[in-house]
Formats: sequence, structure tokens, C-alpha cells
Amino acid sequence: MKSVAIIGASTDRAKFGNKAVRAFLQRGYTVFPVNPKEAMVEGLPAFKSISEIPKRPNLVSVYLPPPVLLKVLPDIAAKGCDELWLNPGTESDDVLALADKLKLNVIQACSIVGIGLSPEGI
Repeated sequence: MKSVAIIGASTDRAKFGNKAVRAFLQRGYTVFPVNPKEAMVEGLPAFKSISEIPKRPNLVSVYLPPPVLLKVLPDIAAKGCDELWLNPGTESDDVLALADKLKLNVIQACSIVGIGLSPEGI
């Protein structure tokens, strides 16, 4: 079964960080919500950082502003993943340069659309 870490997962069902959790669950993924301020997201235990996730996820989907993401990228690289999805609003020249330096396989697109769903329908 494929797994995904949603970094920036939210309890607010209107936010994309929550819609992504629900979308990946609908598609049968094992979902690891990551948010240092939440205990649960959509009934799943939330992890304070990607470092706390018990296994290497296949995908990492990020919903963080670039200045915050820059601090998290080394932890993502240390955990490892097949694909790092930078959702709209997360990318910047600095983020892309560091991700490249860390040899992360970056996909700049909406991960919800990437799995065949529409964020509006979630």
C-alpha cells in the first residue's frame, strides 16, 4: 500500500492541507498527517515532524510557505521519499535550489489533482 506524508495537514476542512488528507485516504493511501500543533487530523494521529513518522513514505505532499519549508526540507531528505509534491504556493527559487541540492525528486503541482481528484470535490 502506498503511503504519503502530508506536511501542513490541517483540521480546517476548507484548507488544502485537510483536503489532501481526505483525498489520499479516498485513494487508499496510508496517510501520515504532519502538524506540530495538532494531535489528530481527520481521525488520524498527527505527527509533530516528518522525522516522527514510523516509516519512509512513498510521497510527501507539502502545504507550507517557502520560509517554513526551507527549514523542513533537510528532514524530508533525511526521511526520504520517492516524490516530493510542492503544491501551489510552496515553491520558491530558494526551495527549489535546496531541494535540488538535497537530491529530492520534486513535482511542482497539486498533489490532489495528481491522484486524479479535484480539490473542489473534496
